[in-house]
Amino acid sequence: MMTWLLVGGVVVSTVGADVLQSAEMKRHGEIVDFRPGRLARVWVAMFQRRYLLASIGFMAASFFCFLKLLEVADLSFAVPATAASVVIETLVARYFLDEPVSALRWVGAGLVAAGVWLLAA
Repeated sequence: MMTWLLVGGVVVSTVGADVLQSAEMKRHGEIVDFRPGRLARVWVAMFQRRYLLASIGFMAASFFCFLKLLEVADLSFAVPATAASVVIETLVARYFLDEPVSALRWVGAGLVAAGVWLLAA
């Protein structure tokens, strides 16, 4: 039971981090001016972005959940099981971030979901 709770923690926090990063990158836009002064202002502004800071928190949670998962489960289980984040990220990308998702990516997400299901069985 603890193993699957940790897998869920890794998956949820990974998806949260990736979604917040994507949303923040879309809000900020592309950096086109790479002069040192401008980059310094961007660096300072990064610490004022709530989505980006929350994303860093989610990444830290994912990392520590994964470390704990490795204490209670084998690597050969932990890595494939946490790949479920690919499935959820594909759904979130399509339906919440309105990104185009190709048929090949849907097939890949389906194969990952089948693999995680086989691990659970």
